[in-house]
Amino acid sequence: MTAAPTVTPGSAASHLVPACLGGTPAVTLDQKEANRWPIITADDEAAVLRVLRTGELSSGHLPSAMGGYPCPHTEVLALECEWARWMGLAVMDVGDLVPSLAGFKFAPNVLSCNNGTAAILAGLHAMGIGPGDEVIVPSTTWWSSVLTILHCGGVPVFAETDMETLALDPEDVRKRITPKTKAIVVTHLFGIPAKMDELMEIAGGHGLKVMEDASHAHGAMYKGRRIGTIGHCSVFSLQVNKLLPSAEGGLLVANDPDLIIDAARLGQYERLVPLKAIGHPYARFAATGFGFKFRMSPLSAAVARAQLAKMDERTARRTRNCVRLSQRLEKLGLQTFMSAPDGDTQRVYFEFLVRYDASKFAAVCGGTPPATKDLAKALAAEGCDVSAPRYPLLHQQPVFTESEGHWKKLARLEHLKDLPTYDPAALPRTTAGNGTLLKLPSFPSAIDELLDQYAVAFEKVFGNLSKLPRG
Repeated sequence: MTAAPTVTPGSAASHLVPACLGGTPAVTLDQKEANRWPIITADDEAAVLRVLRTGELSSGHLPSAMGGYPCPHTEVLALECEWARWMGLAVMDVGDLVPSLAGFKFAPNVLSCNNGTAAILAGLHAMGIGPGDEVIVPSTTWWSSVLTILHCGGVPVFAETDMETLALDPEDVRKRITPKTKAIVVTHLFGIPAKMDELMEIAGGHGLKVMEDASHAHGAMYKGRRIGTIGHCSVFSLQVNKLLPSAEGGLLVANDPDLIIDAARLGQYERLVPLKAIGHPYARFAATGFGFKFRMSPLSAAVARAQLAKMDERTARRTRNCVRLSQRLEKLGLQTFMSAPDGDTQRVYFEFLVRYDASKFAAVCGGTPPATKDLAKALAAEGCDVSAPRYPLLHQQPVFTESEGHWKKLARLEHLKDLPTYDPAALPRTTAGNGTLLKLPSFPSAIDELLDQYAVAFEKVFGNLSKLPRG
């Protein structure tokens, strides 16, 4: 719940003239270093040089006694093992399966990929998504969560957004299940955990698979469990803006190791070669795989390993900064999606968004309050870096809405007649809610003085809402 507004005309803050009305901007400190990301140090440079100097910059190779065939690079395997330990998942010795390779470690529940998009596609393939299968998805997400479904021949079904979590609304998901529904993809948007108990209960009741797109949520917690360990599989992006940045990369995590092997068939043929040693049936596909090449660069893995060593510390600092500012903004009547200290969920801050529900400020303004865009202009005049959410609503995008049927062609479903149409006016709650959001910096390295300047900027603007320029 969001607190009622406490800054009103006549309060101390209202006597500070907003910059848009001729006052002095509140934010005067330089913000470049406070918001620089990723943070690259000598440790990252040394990690890259260490791999670069080996000369092995793609796959690794099996010992000559086993034919010297390509296999996963040791740097990539090390990243998978470190990620598995961090997630609380198993790490095994290859020697348990092949005694001649004792000492080599691997993580049976983790598969690295060249990016998060590839990891999603591999996961969908492993979950068996095929032609005509419906997959329930959010509209408020990056396109990789949805358009990959088309390349499996699947049909995205958009559901409304839950206003508390910005993720899928479980009750709306329930209404959209049909006999063709095979899976749900849930995005933990901006690092805020979705309502996983409800979604998993719905999925279990209908025999559906659940993929967590945890690309924003490295380290988020849900009722004592790490986000990414609750669904049947999950994906973490390692793209350079993410909480665990490399150059590019993605990690697929699954509770069932067989799903990881299924995913490897699609784009990592070199992982099928070692299966010959244990007589696995998928070894017969080692010469071809299933036609894609999704393996992670060992240089990206090196960066990710160096970043993982510092991720918890950096995430804690980012969270502390965003919470400090959120506590001030909540008093103004903004919804900040801040986790309660003792709550069931603990979010992280890939991005920091707040909701301005204009209807709450009608009484304060003595009439119609300013629109979100007017508020953003006033805050920008104060020196704040504010903008609309970065992701356009997917159900309104031309790939789905134009009459040419682009999505049907991508999915190779043009021959089917009972396919849905996508209406930009659908999902009215999602559309309305998206228009009330403002994006702030996530302050990975900010000092308190900068955070306090942002707070003052908001307090000045909200103390003078009725006077702000409109239009």
